[in-house]
Amino acid sequence: MQMKLKLTLLTCFIVFATAFAKANTTTLGIDDKEKKDEINGGVFHTETKKPLTNVSVTAYLTANKKEKTVVSDGNGNYAFSDLKPGTYKFVFEKDGYKKVTKEKIIIKTDDGFQLNIEMAEEKDFDFMPGAFNF
Repeated sequence: MQMKLKLTLLTCFIVFATAFAKANTTTLGIDDKEKKDEINGGVFHTETKKPLTNVSVTAYLTANKKEKTVVSDGNGNYAFSDLKPGTYKFVFEKDGYKKVTKEKIIIKTDDGFQLNIEMAEEKDFDFMPGAFNF
């Protein structure tokens, strides 16, 4: 009888410990299938290599279907999560800079992908030597 009681208590302890551990990982934001961002990276100035903030990054699924837009942070970083698997086009835009487009980026389920971009400033006027002589 004593052995049966010990076995029952041990079983209860294991069940309780397992339930507690599972609850703790959920509370901490830890999941069995921790999902990565499908794509992330940084946006930098072509010449200075400094990070660019407030760059609009838009993901288009095939056939130019707009999926999601994010904005780069103070360190020039951006990240997309929860994108459907498929082939994407990413468009990077910021006032005063030339638009950058990256096509045929393949996103797979639970795979991470890093894409760093450099953007060049738009020049309002490009002065070229002309045929005018003063």
